[in-house]
Amino acid sequence: MPKKDIGIIGMAVMGRNLALNIEDKGFSVAVYNRTKSKTEEFVREKASGKNITATYSLEDFVNSLRRPRRILLMVKAGAPVEGLLERIFPLLGKGDIIMDGGNSYFQDTERRCQEAEKRGFLYLGVGISGGEYGALHGPCIMPGGSKEAYRQVEEIFIRICAQTEDGACCTYLGPGSAGHYVKMVHNGIEYAIMQIIAECYHIMREGLNMEIEKIKDVFEKWNLTELNSYLIQITAEILDKKDQFTGKALIDVILDKAEQKGTGRWAVQSALDLGVPVPAIFAAVDARIISSFKSWRMLLAEKFKNERKEKITRDKESFLSRLWEACYMGMLISYTQGMHLLRVASREYSYGLDLSEVARIWKGGCIIRARLLDLIKSIYQTHPDLPNLLLSEKLEEQFKRLIPSLREVIIEAKKCKISLPVMESCLNYYESFKIPYLPANLIQAQRDFFGAHTYKRVDKEGDFHTLWQEEEV
Repeated sequence: MPKKDIGIIGMAVMGRNLALNIEDKGFSVAVYNRTKSKTEEFVREKASGKNITATYSLEDFVNSLRRPRRILLMVKAGAPVEGLLERIFPLLGKGDIIMDGGNSYFQDTERRCQEAEKRGFLYLGVGISGGEYGALHGPCIMPGGSKEAYRQVEEIFIRICAQTEDGACCTYLGPGSAGHYVKMVHNGIEYAIMQIIAECYHIMREGLNMEIEKIKDVFEKWNLTELNSYLIQITAEILDKKDQFTGKALIDVILDKAEQKGTGRWAVQSALDLGVPVPAIFAAVDARIISSFKSWRMLLAEKFKNERKEKITRDKESFLSRLWEACYMGMLISYTQGMHLLRVASREYSYGLDLSEVARIWKGGCIIRARLLDLIKSIYQTHPDLPNLLLSEKLEEQFKRLIPSLREVIIEAKKCKISLPVMESCLNYYESFKIPYLPANLIQAQRDFFGAHTYKRVDKEGDFHTLWQEEEV
């Protein structure tokens, strides 16, 4: 039997759909899954009649591939990837290519790249975004690691990824863990934007007392504007869905406890390590964690149920226009923080990221694809070394125009006792950066008072310490 072009390990929905996508683009595929029945089911049903070969041992899987072997791992991050690599490394030959397509922690990927290189293999950490639909019809692909490995798989990736007017939504991002780092930050931005949209929904539902059908109409209209994005689009579709058991809006029977896989938390941890402020992502992660304490929330809600709650009495259409601007500003700030983190990480880890290219490939296939990325891409094309989008002259007028709406929406929400953690964090982020004076001088004085940590002066060079308390004689 002819050797196959590429092999995929992991026959969960993403692995299956990528195999179908790759085969549809003219490549032959070998597949393997630890649980034999999953492989059997796949080749019997979805892969029937296609140039996809099932294998039932790692040895047979590896032997079914032409050299240099190209192997895509679509298994759960962490210990499952580690265990699989330990089993498959002894079966490979010099120059074989391993690609981890899961959401692996970037420092794990960095270590695995080095280990593979020592053994004579080529390694890629491949961020893949777009969910099961994207995997089948065209995801955004974010590869990093061995440039030689990318050269040998580029044709496959370019043909299977999403396509926009700006080209294929895949590009080589940089050495080592660059691909998985970019995917991690992508997911952090995703957390923030999802929470912003949820906050807009919450204001409409609780503050404006709008019916689900009307809220759905608002998101549909927003998706025809500069807010056009995948997440706004699916929000309208979600609100339009009826529950098959009760006939109610499905959204009303979904428990309000948001889960997470960890990539948003990793982005926050990395930002802390690098000294980069990403409060929108931080607040979004916190919001998911707080939502998980459902029993506490129910208990406290009962205790404070007699508190007076206002409704927004402003003209509804006028306020919705303000809410649109607040949502747009929140999304823009979320991208701003993510791009700042990528800029600093690129320098720290020698990735050599091209942020205009990152924005370009995010335009299609991925979860955070949005019209706004056209603007971000154009800014970085013109100013590739811009440290932060807040400093872009192209955005200056937008920031000035949108901030009053964000501030106004937050004030109205507070009157209604509605929490807007990410929107508020976006406002605080912008306000903190645009003023020349912060009370950090008091913090430095406090640190010097109790710990003799010293401080700097505004009128002299050097480090200073004050004897704040007279010693007792």
